[in-house]
Amino acid sequence: MPQDPHTTVKFPKVVPVTTPLPVPVDGRAARAASPSQPADEPEWYNDPPTIRAMHVAIAVQVASTPDRALLTVLAGLNAGQVFAVERDETSIGRAHDADVRVDDAGISRKHARLLRTFDRHILEDLGSTNGVYVNGRRVERIDLADGDRIQVGPSLVLRFGLIAADEAALARQLYEGSTRDALTQLYNRKYAGERLAAEVAYSHRHGTRLSLIIFDIDHFKRVNDTFGHLAGDVVLRVVAAQAQKTVRAEDVVARYGGEEFVVIVRGIEHANVCVLADRIRKAVERLTIPWESRTIKTTISLGVASLDEGDLAATVEALVALADERLYRAKAGGRNRLC
Repeated sequence: MPQDPHTTVKFPKVVPVTTPLPVPVDGRAARAASPSQPADEPEWYNDPPTIRAMHVAIAVQVASTPDRALLTVLAGLNAGQVFAVERDETSIGRAHDADVRVDDAGISRKHARLLRTFDRHILEDLGSTNGVYVNGRRVERIDLADGDRIQVGPSLVLRFGLIAADEAALARQLYEGSTRDALTQLYNRKYAGERLAAEVAYSHRHGTRLSLIIFDIDHFKRVNDTFGHLAGDVVLRVVAAQAQKTVRAEDVVARYGGEEFVVIVRGIEHANVCVLADRIRKAVERLTIPWESRTIKTTISLGVASLDEGDLAATVEALVALADERLYRAKAGGRNRLC
């Protein structure tokens, strides 16, 4: 029906609707109202994640204090080796009970000592034949400073340093990692080669005896094929440990590769080196290695060569070649024997 234009139209009254603003929430009150939240949470627990992240404490690594003294071998047979100075008196010399032991005829049995008193480190010469030098100057007694270079005898050079305990541990790990075989913990082939070259040169200079024993495990492939490679690893470790126990403290035992090992022997005549080699052979032959529900028996064959043999050219290569040739002759002769 048409609407009269003069009629007043009444529209419904519009009531404005307002949305209340968010009311700030007290974090502690919210935690009290929410039993599922831990009571020991910080006040910013209920903040948005982006805000909450700003409250997280950042752990800052504090620089370590250099509170440990360390002697590092810079030149000599064991370059890179480190010795921690952890006692009030540290002895240096050729004696077997020296804290820093150096098997060098140019160094006296009791050559020097390092005394630690509070924050001082004092180096003393103990009446040695070839003296003690610090930074190129011969000394009888001196206070050491960080970075000093100490020469003991004709060839050993040490660096004295003050470092933090964790750095000292790392230095030892780096040296051990570079010179040790990971499986057997014997010296590795690289170290054996360097040591043998140094020993041959030393033998030429001082006219001392030097011999080399090379041995390997008989039928080692059969051990791996029969018992598995994990059992083979156990055999390698046990044989290595037995050889290390059998030789003298001054002899160097190293894993040369695979199931092959070498022993560098100084200062005894060839006949006695053969006696030592046979002692190693018998010690390995007596081993009974448990593996799961069975046991493993093994033997070794050995080749022995000495620098003072008349028909041997006195070089590293000739010494290794002769010992290796004799090892293969021992294996060809029936194994579990030496040549």
